[in-house]
Amino acid sequence: MSETKHKLGMIAGNGRFPFLLLDAARAEGLSVVVAAIKEETNPEMDARAAADSNIRVHWMSLGELSRLIDTFKAEGITRAVMAGQVKHTQIFSSIRPDWRLAKLLLNLRRRNTDMLLGAVARVLADEGIELISSTHYLEPLLAKPGVLTRRAPTEEEVKDIAYGRTVARGLATYDLGQTVVIAAQACVAVEAMEGTDATISRAGSLFRSLGDASSTLSRCLTVVKVAKPNQDMRFDVPVIGVATVEAMVRAGATCLAVEAGRTLLFDCAAVVALADKSGIALVAE
Repeated sequence: MSETKHKLGMIAGNGRFPFLLLDAARAEGLSVVVAAIKEETNPEMDARAAADSNIRVHWMSLGELSRLIDTFKAEGITRAVMAGQVKHTQIFSSIRPDWRLAKLLLNLRRRNTDMLLGAVARVLADEGIELISSTHYLEPLLAKPGVLTRRAPTEEEVKDIAYGRTVARGLATYDLGQTVVIAAQACVAVEAMEGTDATISRAGSLFRSLGDASSTLSRCLTVVKVAKPNQDMRFDVPVIGVATVEAMVRAGATCLAVEAGRTLLFDCAAVVALADKSGIALVAE
């Protein structure tokens, strides 16, 4: 096997995703060259590189597409993966694009993340760098079908899940978000640029503001998260972790439904333990 096939490039966003993927890639004997995004990546990435000579980290800003390409080419990278969230608000407000990214942005038909990341993937491919699925080394972490907690969804929650999936899939078609919060088959909140956990928090705040009026709906909130109809597994894969369940606890949500085989479930044991402790039903279908 050639040296380049022993190497993997990683574009690292925030959260634990990059570190989990890093562990999985190293377990397969790969050297990893990390393009760490200054605005997003946990500084702990430097410590990981200091402890392992087969990890090299290059820090760069979100808008430095040319530097990303030059770095990967200089390191002999022909395959790369995106791991970790890059906030939508970062992409479209804080970004300072270099000439290459500015040109790409000007040519976008729609300014959404799917369109942008797809265009970045094509630019990388033109430079001889294949962007592979972000789940390639993490398939064991994809949610398995079935009820994952001690408590199964109630009859009312099952109805909310069915309605929520219809709404969420319609929402995801427009690349607006992948999460909705439902109560008694009424949509309380939909995800936009703020992300899943913030959407759940907003739903909880809205419900609390209704006071007794919320009893006309239900005291229970159901969170439904879906993949996009044509989900590109190279980026923006649905992810659930302990922070999601913690947000549900604060919001008073009682049920979480995700898509089996298309949702990454980080720290599964901890997620299920917290859900069980909090009386939350977790189901993947």
